[in-house]
Amino acid sequence: MNGKATSGMLHHVEIWVPDLQRAIASWQWLLQALGYVQFQDWNDGRSWRLGVTYVVLEQSPALSADRHDRCRPGLNHLAFHVGSRAQLDALVEQAPAHGWTLMFPDRHPYAGGKQHYAAYLEDKDGFEIELVASDVSAQP
Repeated sequence: MNGKATSGMLHHVEIWVPDLQRAIASWQWLLQALGYVQFQDWNDGRSWRLGVTYVVLEQSPALSADRHDRCRPGLNHLAFHVGSRAQLDALVEQAPAHGWTLMFPDRHPYAGGKQHYAAYLEDKDGFEIELVASDVSAQP
């Protein structure tokens, strides 16, 4: 790809986690289910790539806390496209076995509004992800 083709695209996201192995157990399943492939692996981290964009998990010795708080300044959540409502539903069903908890279960799958078919999941370290069904025409 030339420089113009990727200009403005997200290059990578790096997430500092308090327990790398626990984070890998949750995130690897999710990222691979979304089409990412393992990209890098080292003692304190691992990354997965989709196209030119990659997601990094790193257990840095410079961490100042042992849990992420999405309500503090900084990252609130990451949102990922999911191909269909059926795929989203399958991921939500499988998520607890991989350390994810469904947020806002009383409003699921419309916690983001009536025209927004999505799931909000939280891992054991307090990181939130949003999965958004891309088959908009199938939504009510």
